[in-house]
Parts: sequence; structure tokens; C-alpha cells
Amino acid sequence: GVLHEDLRLLLDTALPPKRKKVVLGVGDAKMGAAVLEELGVQCQTGGVVAELMRGIRLHFPALVRGLTAQSAAKAQLGLGHSYSRAKVKFNVHRVDNMIIQSISLLDQLDKDINTFSMRVREWYGYHFPELIKIVPENSMYCRVAKFIGNRRELSEESLEGLEEIVMDSAKAQAILEASRSSMGMDISPLDLINIESFSRRVISLSEYRKGLQEYLRSKMSQVAPSLSALIGEVVGARLISHAGSLTNLAKYPASTVQILGAEKALFRALKTRGNTPKYGLIFHSTFIGRAAAKNKGRISRYLANKCTIASRIDCFSEVPTSVFGDKLREQVEERLAFYETGEPPRKNLEVMKEAVVEASEVVAEVKRRQEKKEKKRKKREKRRLEALAAAAEEGAENSVMETEENDVGAKKKKKKKKQQQPEESEAEAEPEENGVEEEEEEEPLPKKKRKIVVEAEQEEEEEKKK
Repeated sequence: GVLHEDLRLLLDTALPPKRKKVVLGVGDAKMGAAVLEELGVQCQTGGVVAELMRGIRLHFPALVRGLTAQSAAKAQLGLGHSYSRAKVKFNVHRVDNMIIQSISLLDQLDKDINTFSMRVREWYGYHFPELIKIVPENSMYCRVAKFIGNRRELSEESLEGLEEIVMDSAKAQAILEASRSSMGMDISPLDLINIESFSRRVISLSEYRKGLQEYLRSKMSQVAPSLSALIGEVVGARLISHAGSLTNLAKYPASTVQILGAEKALFRALKTRGNTPKYGLIFHSTFIGRAAAKNKGRISRYLANKCTIASRIDCFSEVPTSVFGDKLREQVEERLAFYETGEPPRKNLEVMKEAVVEASEVVAEVKRRQEKKEKKRKKREKRRLEALAAAAEEGAENSVMETEENDVGAKKKKKKKKQQQPEESEAEAEPEENGVEEEEEEEPLPKKKRKIVVEAEQEEEEEKKK
């Protein structure tokens, strides 16, 4: 019912001063009522106004001078894009495409590491077949094979290194004893180099897989914290990947989430009129594994319901928190206990009230931190701008001083030149004028005359003293 400020400003500027006599044609009756209430302008609505507006919109390029149909179309397209951009605000930290790619890569890496480890086992098993039974784990087997190399060179000195890899002194001792009595064939140094190189690559792949799993965990805590708290990061990421996006998963009903990933079995059961599957991807959750055989279907249905709630909270909440996921997980735990012991669980309404209170506190804390970060960022930006402005001012002052110094220096140089020129001319004229006098002064006096002059000077000095 409140008229938009832009529309009010437009009407204020467009309408003449005598507004009460003006009748405004508006397509929407609610807008007409708002204009009448705010501005006191009578508005007319109906089919005639709609036809007039349609005609104005059709012939708008012809009615406005200098506006072509092409530029009007461009303006409409730009307006549509800006409106859509304002409505759909993307947050780069909450992009689920990265989760889909990382979980797909994680599954592919699991297959590849398994295949490569089996290849290392077969390859190194010709030389040391007893090692497979002592070290069954793939990545550890590759590390041990790389460390041992030729089993004939294994001795008591390398026992500490083996203990560091195997993390068990008994296993390390068993490997040492097996290497002494092994029935494997000898191996050439070139073959050993290739096996070690391949083992190194498998080890680096397994380390990269660990890093990728940490990345997936961090992304899930940012994008879907409630879902990951409820069902785990890997299973939640698989659900998002299978649905296509978090938004698609949020739109699914609980019955679809329950059998997500078991479509083949579902359609086969529908075709043969057999039993439909009880669970799909959520079977990998720990809850279904912990439930008894008769309760697996019931707990999977309950878990799918909670997963749907968690995905919707994650998708449509502005500040994602894991509070709701933790509360939903507690509910599933209570339901499992109810199936086993018969203890009645808490009601959903009570749990959700608690979750809303806790979530509001967490959101307030997060917003406060964000405001602090924003203030700090603004302060840093302000300081940076002030420093840039000060540097620019100093540069300008220095340039002015340099120009002034240059001007003063140029003036001084000109004055010096002017002074030097008359001095040179005087110096040139002086020898011409005083040349004869100097020559006359420089002539030596005879000895007798010198004595007379000296005696006269001495007499004068004595008289002065007296």
C-alpha cells in the first residue's frame, strides 16, 4: 500500500500543479488506490487503459523523438538483465557446482588408486610375495614397497624407518623376518626403479585425495552445513551431485530423496511388480547400518524426511548454520533409540523451537563478525586512499619545488653569464689601458737611487715615531 519513492518522484515532476482535476490512467487497481491515497490524484482503471498502454508500448519508438526500435529493445533487455541480477544474488562461497565436481573427482580417484595399488601389489609381489599378507592396506603397501626396494638389502638398521611407516613395531619385525626367508624371485635394478617410481605416483595420488576430501568438507560446511551435520559430508555431496544442485534437492519430496540413486531397482521392481527399494544413496549413512534389519526401512524413511528439511533450510537460509542439522541428527538418534528400547523421543515442535533460538543467536554473532570485518576493511581502504592522496600531494609539491629550483637556477645562470661578460670585457680593456704603466712600474731602479729612496723612507719612519 506504500507508493514507491521513484514512482512518487516521477508523478510529482510529471503532473501539473492542479492535480485534483487530473485523471490518471493506471493499469492496476491497487496502484491506482495507492496513488489516490498518497497524492490525491483520481485514477482510472479498466480495459480502455490497458488498450491505451498496449498501444503506447507498441508505438513507443515513434512517439519519442530520437528513439529507435533497436535502442528500445536494447533498453528492455538491459532492464530485464538488471532486474534478474538484483533478484538472483549469487554468493561465490555458496556455489554447489564445486561440490559436484569434487565428489565426482573423489569417486574417480578412489577407483584409480585402487586399480594402481593392485598393479603395484602384483608387480612387487613377484619379488616379495609375503608382504601382501602383512600389509593389506593399499597406500601403506605402496609406501613400504618404496621404502624396502630390494628385500635383500633390508637390515636391522632400516627397522626404525619401517616402524614409522607401519606404525607398529611387531609388523616391522614381521616384515624383516619375512624378507630374510622370502620365496620371491630376484629383481633387476631397472625393474626396481620403475616399481619405486610407480609407487611414488600412487602415494602422491592418495595424498592428493586426502587434500581433496578436506576441500570437500570445507565446501560442504559453507554450502550445506545442516545436511553435512545430519548425514555426513560425502553422502550429502553425493545427494547434491545426483540431484544436480542443492536447489533441485530441496525441491524433491522425502520419498524421492529416500530412493535417490536406486532408480534402476525402482523401475525394475515396478515393472516386475516386486518389492520397491527401501533406500538409495542414504544407505551409506551410519544410521541405517546401526539399525536392526526390521527397522532399516523405517529409519531410512525418517532419515530421508530429515534430509529434505535440512536441504531446504540450507538452500533458502541467508546465513547458513549447522544448528538445525545437529538438532535433526539428535532426532534421528532418538528415533533409533526408540526402535531399540521403546523410549519416546521429543516432539518435533519442541526441537525446532530450540533450534530456532540457537540459530538466531548464531546468526546474530555471524552478522556482528561480518560487520566488524566490513568496518576493518573500510578503515583499511580509507587509510590506503589517504596514503595515496598524501603521496600524490607530496609528488605534486616536489614537482613544483623542482620547477621553482630549475627556474631560480636558470635565472642565476643567466645573471652569472651577464656578470661574466662585462668582467671579461673589462679584463680585456685593462691590459690595453694599463699596459704602459705596468711596464713602467716593472722597470728596475738603479742601485744608487734605491739606497736614496730607502734612506728617505727610514728617516720618515723615525720622525713619525718621535
